[in-house]
Amino acid sequence: LTKNEILKLYLDRAYMGGGTFGVVTSTQLATVGITKDAIRSRLHTGRLHRVHRGVYSVGHPALSREGRWMAAVLACGPRAVLSHGSAAALWSLLPSMPGSIQITVPGAGGRSRRVGLQRHRSETLAAPDVTRRQGIPVTTPARTIADLRRVTSPAQVRRAIREAEVLGFETGIETADLQRSELEQLFLGLCRRHRLPRPEANVRIGHFLVDFLWRGNRLVVETDGYR
Repeated sequence: LTKNEILKLYLDRAYMGGGTFGVVTSTQLATVGITKDAIRSRLHTGRLHRVHRGVYSVGHPALSREGRWMAAVLACGPRAVLSHGSAAALWSLLPSMPGSIQITVPGAGGRSRRVGLQRHRSETLAAPDVTRRQGIPVTTPARTIADLRRVTSPAQVRRAIREAEVLGFETGIETADLQRSELEQLFLGLCRRHRLPRPEANVRIGHFLVDFLWRGNRLVVETDGYR
């Protein structure tokens, strides 16, 4: 096999069969016998394209979203994982947002930035918090949601939790109370906007716990969430 054929075989089989989305590191290239001089030659001829320091796309510079995520993880070291908003987009919990790709690396220390990347350091990131999706190392949905609480709005966190439940992902969160609280606030806001009397909330009537009660009118309203 030629070096290019070996490289293609490596890319096709790397990362548990998930592929690398057309990106490769200088270390991986060295394992198939491609030296630093050979890398420079391939950069000059357009057969490799630099994405980050030590990370290259193969054949062309255009990368998919997944390719950019994989390149970002590879650029931050062997223990790095996609995290926060970028992980939420990979899990389809939130839409992909413009800006830096977010990566978490185990260990102490502050956050550091590289062009196009935002690296977080975490002393609590453990093996159960990490998995792969489409071959990309990423925080689990539960860990992703926990991270989102520190960097985004409560509304976005609630949206991510709802999407995780709909998709059947384990969130590690008891969502019944959260959903009840959110629905309660939405419904009470509706009452205020339309100048309705404020009802009692979560009232027990006999064997039943009702969501809202206008006692004088003998009226009950129930609000239903995703469940």
